[in-house]
Amino acid sequence: MIRYPILEKGATIGVTAPSSGVQSQLHELVKTAGNRLEERGFNVVCGETVWTQDKAKSAPAKVRAAELNQMMADEKIDLIIPPWGGELLIEMLEYLDFHRLQDKWILGYSDISLLMLAITLKTGIATAHGTNLADLRGEYSDETTAMWQTVLSTKRNESILQHSSEKYQKEWKHDTPSPYVFHLTEETYWKTVDSNRVHIKGRLLGGCVDVIRHLVGTPYGDVRTFSEKFIEGESIIWYLENCELSTTDLRRSLVQMKLAGWFENCSGIMFGRSPANMPVDNYTAEDVYQELSEELRIPIIYDIDCGHVPPQITFVNGAYAEVESENGKGRVFQTFK
Repeated sequence: MIRYPILEKGATIGVTAPSSGVQSQLHELVKTAGNRLEERGFNVVCGETVWTQDKAKSAPAKVRAAELNQMMADEKIDLIIPPWGGELLIEMLEYLDFHRLQDKWILGYSDISLLMLAITLKTGIATAHGTNLADLRGEYSDETTAMWQTVLSTKRNESILQHSSEKYQKEWKHDTPSPYVFHLTEETYWKTVDSNRVHIKGRLLGGCVDVIRHLVGTPYGDVRTFSEKFIEGESIIWYLENCELSTTDLRRSLVQMKLAGWFENCSGIMFGRSPANMPVDNYTAEDVYQELSEELRIPIIYDIDCGHVPPQITFVNGAYAEVESENGKGRVFQTFK
């Protein structure tokens, strides 16, 4: 059975950096985001790892793990939101005390998705793939991003509906800051491999392919045991996104997941918009999706609101979902059962 944390009004948010911390010249981003959250009624507590960054990490692996373990054990902290992702979170997995993790939300994406997938697979605690702390620093949040709070406040056996965004951000414009953080200029259009309406049901699992692929073959990536122990063999919907991989590297990664059994009993796969997907010898991301769909005989939806091209729908690892895509629009109906 999946264990769902619940976000209450006036909750305390713990900010720790299990991957990358924040360089001194960018500390103001964290402070601004913290102030915004406090204006909305939350309390914010920052760990020491947030303020340091060197050699592609906030701190040594054991230090990062110790701070996360402490925040997960602290009954005064209700939700954990890292400042952002990074590169080397995988180093600290072996030092996490999975057996003592309390039921509290972790929210984030990018390298943080590796942590969240590992926690859900090993413990059955639901985790939330969505915005990071830095992206909550705006005076306002767009409708898609703002849903994180509603989703995390959903009670057990209740449901929450989210829709595809109206527009997405094509590129960052740091020289012209937006009160919404993002510059949403491009029309969102969800696509399917066969261009038909898609309706899929199953338990959600996913994250950034660049990093979660490294869980394959480790004690933290045992999808089969998770399926048997926590969801009684129900079908799985994977949501995936590509941050930096070429199309051939993406293909290799997906084949590895397939060979490892990650796509057994899979009812469908969703791929987020990508800033990468560089074609190799005319081999495109659409080719990758087409081949995977034919091999697994499942529908594939792509260019969804997930990952490094914002905004993002909040997907809950472990939740039961019904996903629909038709005429470029999408809806995600999650039930916490």
